[in-house]
Amino acid sequence: MGHALSAAGIAFHVNTQLVRGLDYYTGFVFEWITDQLGAQSAVCAGGRYDGLVAQLGGRPTPAAGFACGLERLIELVSLAGERAPSSQPDVFVISEITDLDPESVKISETLRDHGVDVVFAFAQGSLKKQMKRADLSGAGLAVIVDRDSVAHGSVLLKPMRDRGEQVRVPTTEIGEAVKRHLKRAHE
Repeated sequence: MGHALSAAGIAFHVNTQLVRGLDYYTGFVFEWITDQLGAQSAVCAGGRYDGLVAQLGGRPTPAAGFACGLERLIELVSLAGERAPSSQPDVFVISEITDLDPESVKISETLRDHGVDVVFAFAQGSLKKQMKRADLSGAGLAVIVDRDSVAHGSVLLKPMRDRGEQVRVPTTEIGEAVKRHLKRAHE
C-alpha cells in the first residue's frame, strides 16, 4: 500500500493505490486528509494532468492543479483554536502613478516584511477613488505614493481612523514609521 515519510517537517504517507476518479490525471495525485472532520476526511486533493489540454484540443501542456474545501479548512482552523484573521488591513497603499508602480509594490512588500497587513490595489482609478476604497477597507492608515515620492524617496502616511496629521516619511524608514503609527493607534 505504501509507507510513511517526512519532508520539510511534513509527515505524509505514500499510497500507490490512490485513485482520484478522474481519468485525465497523469503521474502523481495527492489527497490531504484529516481524522478530525468525521466522514468528510478529504481537505485538499489534486495532481498532475499533463494530457488534459491536448485531450481538449489544445497543444500538449504540462499542468498540475488542486482543489480545497474552504469550509473544511475553516473548521480545521477553528478546531485548532486559531482565531480567524481580521478582514481589515492595517494599511492600504495608494499609488498616484497610473501604471503598475514598482515603488508601491516594493513599499507593500517592505511593510509585509515588517509584519504589517497590507492591501495594494494598483490601477484602481483616481486618488479620490482609491482613498474611498482605502476607507471602505477599514485600514487604519493609508500610505500614499505620489509623484513627489518617486522624486524624493518618501511617502505620505495618512491616518484613516483617527484625526492624526498626514506626514511625509522617507521610504527607507517606512516599516518602522508605520509600526509606530499603528502602535499609537491601538493604545
